[in-house]
Amino acid sequence: MSTSHALPVATGRRSATVLARAATRNPGELAAALVTTTLASAGTVALPLLLGRAVDVVRTGTSLTPVLVWLSVTAVATAVVTALARRDAERLGASIAADLREQVVERSLRMSPRVLERAGSGDVASRVTEDVELFTSSVQLGATVLASALTVLLSAVGFVSLDWRLALAFCVVFPVYALSLRDYLPKAGPLYARERAVAAQRSTVVLQSFHGASTVHAYEMAQLQGARVEVASERTIGASLAALATFARLSVSMNGAEAVGLCSLLLTGFLLVRGGDVSVGDVTGAALLFHRLFGPLGSLLLSFDEVQRAAAALGRLVGVTDLPVAPDADPAALARAPREAVSLRIRGVRHSYSDSGADEDLVLRGIDLDVPAGTSLAVVGESGAGKTTLAAVVGGVFPASGGTITLVGRSGAADLDELDAVAVRERIGVIAQESHVFTGTLREDLTLARPDATDADLHRALAVVGAQDWVEALPDGLGTRVGPGELPLSPARQQQLALARIVLRDPPVVVLDEATAEAGSAGARDLEQSAVAVVAGRTALVVAHRLSQAAVCDAIAVVERGQVTELGSHAELLKLGGRYARLWDTWSRPTTPGP
Repeated sequence: MSTSHALPVATGRRSATVLARAATRNPGELAAALVTTTLASAGTVALPLLLGRAVDVVRTGTSLTPVLVWLSVTAVATAVVTALARRDAERLGASIAADLREQVVERSLRMSPRVLERAGSGDVASRVTEDVELFTSSVQLGATVLASALTVLLSAVGFVSLDWRLALAFCVVFPVYALSLRDYLPKAGPLYARERAVAAQRSTVVLQSFHGASTVHAYEMAQLQGARVEVASERTIGASLAALATFARLSVSMNGAEAVGLCSLLLTGFLLVRGGDVSVGDVTGAALLFHRLFGPLGSLLLSFDEVQRAAAALGRLVGVTDLPVAPDADPAALARAPREAVSLRIRGVRHSYSDSGADEDLVLRGIDLDVPAGTSLAVVGESGAGKTTLAAVVGGVFPASGGTITLVGRSGAADLDELDAVAVRERIGVIAQESHVFTGTLREDLTLARPDATDADLHRALAVVGAQDWVEALPDGLGTRVGPGELPLSPARQQQLALARIVLRDPPVVVLDEATAEAGSAGARDLEQSAVAVVAGRTALVVAHRLSQAAVCDAIAVVERGQVTELGSHAELLKLGGRYARLWDTWSRPTTPGP
C-alpha cells in the first residue's frame, strides 16, 4: 500500500522538544518527580556503601551499632522515597500523555480536509488510538528510565568516593555497551517506524472492511477481504519480529558486558587490597554497588527497545500536532459572505484524488451549475459518476482541485475556499448517506448542532422531520440514551436525527448526499418526506438515490463521468428523452412477477 500521502512523522529532535515543553507545562509535578527520584537513587547507592563499611567494622572489631542504625534508616527512607518517586513520575507522565492526547485529537479534528482525504482514515485512526495508547502505556517506562539514569550517575560518584581505580574498573562495561548500542540503535528506529506504519495500513484495511460490511456481504467478498486483512497482519507481524530479533542480540551483549564488568572490578579490587590501597570493605561495597546496578543498567539498556517503540509512536503523534490547520477565513470574504438566503454558483469545478494532474484521474471535469436561492437541484447518475465528490466539494468537506463555488446573496458574495470551517458550517449543512449517533441522551445528540437550544426548540425540529411521535414514545423521551452501547436506532431514525440537527442549525444551504438511501423500502417514503421538509425554503443540492426524490426537486442535473450531460426540470428531461428519461423509465417500470 502506498504511503506517499501518509501523515508526517516528526524527527527525534522535534519529538524531544515537544516532550520537554509538555513536561515544563507541569512545573510542580516535574519538580516533585525530580526531587523524589534523586533521593531514591541516592538511597540505592548509599546502601551498598554502608554494607561495605559494615564489613570493615566487623574486621576491626569496633561497634557495629551505628552502622546498623544508618543502614536501617537509609533502607526505610529509600523504600519510602522510591514509592513516592514512582508515584510522582507516573503522575507527571500521565499529565504529559493527557496533554499530548488532547493536542492530537484537537489537531486531528481541525486537520485540513485535503490532508485527511489523502492520508485516509486508517492512518489517522491508528495515531489517535494505537499510537496514543502505546505512548500512554510508556509512562511507567519513563519513570523507570529516569530513576535508572540517576542511579547510574550517582553510582559513578560512589565508585570515585571509594577509589578512582575502582571507578575505572567499573567503566569497562561502557565500551561493551556502546558497541552493542552502536549496532542496535541505527537499526531499531527504522524498524519500529516501519512497524507503526504497517500497523496503520492494517487499520485501514480493517476499517474499510467494517465500513463496507454491507457491500462485502452483498458481493460475497468476505473471503477476499479476509485475505487482505491476513496479508496486512502478516506484514505487521513480520515487522514486529524483525525488531524483536534485533533487540534479542542487544540482550545477549548486555549479559556479556555485566560479566566483563564484574570480573574487572573484582580483579582490580584484589590487587588494590593486596597493595594496601583500599580495604576489603571498600571492595565489598564496590562489588555490591555494581551488583545493585545490574537492575538499573539492565532497565536502562533494555528499555531502549520500548523507548524506540514509544519514540516511533511519539514521532507519529507529534507529526499530527505539527500539521497545519485549515486557514482562518479571509476577513474581507467573511464580511461579504451572506447569511441570508443565498444562491450557489459553481464554475469549472474539477477534482482529482491523486496528484498526477492527468485528465484520466479527474473525478469532476469542469462542472458548471447554478442553484437559485430557495430552490433545489437534484444530482443523479450511475455509481462512480462523481455525484458524491460533487456533494463533498460543494458542502465544503474538502476543497476542489480547481474551479470556484460561490455563495451569492443580497449582501454580497464569497467563494467557499475563502471561508474557514466554522463559517462554512454556518452557511452549509451536510447530510451524508450514513449519519452517526453519539453515545448520550437524545437531547445531547441534538444540541450538538445548537448548544443553546431549548427542549421546545428540539421538539419543533423533531416535528419538522416527522420524528416527534417516536421520540415521545421512548422511555425517557429526550433523556433516552442512544448511540453505541445504548438504545439502538434504525438507519431511518438516525437520518431523521441528522435532519433535525440541520433544522436546529438552520443554514441557508443544505447538501443531501443520498441521505435517504439507508432507509430501506419501509422507511423510504417517511424519510423522503422528512428530507423534503428540511429542504423547503433552503437552497439545496440533493444527490438522489431514488429518482422519486429527484422528481420533486426544482431542477435535475445528470452527471456522467464527472460532467453534467443533462440539466432541466423533471418534465423537461422526460420530454428530452435522454439519459434521465431512460433512468426514469427503468425506475418507474413495474416489476414483472416471476412465473
